[in-house]
Amino acid sequence: MALKQRFNVEANFSMASMTDVIFLLLIFFMITSTIVVPNAIKVLLPKSQQQAQAKPITRVTIDKSLNYYVANANETERMVTFEQITPFLQSVYSAEPDIFVALYADEEVPYREIVKILDIANQNQFKMVLMTRPN
Repeated sequence: MALKQRFNVEANFSMASMTDVIFLLLIFFMITSTIVVPNAIKVLLPKSQQQAQAKPITRVTIDKSLNYYVANANETERMVTFEQITPFLQSVYSAEPDIFVALYADEEVPYREIVKILDIANQNQFKMVLMTRPN
């Protein structure tokens, strides 16, 4: 009795499905990496040799038109008046006392405006980090 195999088994492996998976992973990581909130306000930071090691979660931004913006964690920056900065920082500090406040100031901002924010931090004993860009 001669049994004959009807189907030939090929030893090839199709890579088509593997490339589909790779492209799906690539698209997934590209989309999730854009979820990180970038600093949307155009601020030209001054240059510095060393950068901050701690990642501040609360941000105060001063643009070159002397507009003030505040944000906490992954929030987008919202424009506030100078008088609203202190209550905002105090409310964030009451929720989490170990916060670092990052000060983003355009390099054209007068120094007196930066000192005003630093005074707020000093009076309330906030940990303040002056953000710069690398050389």
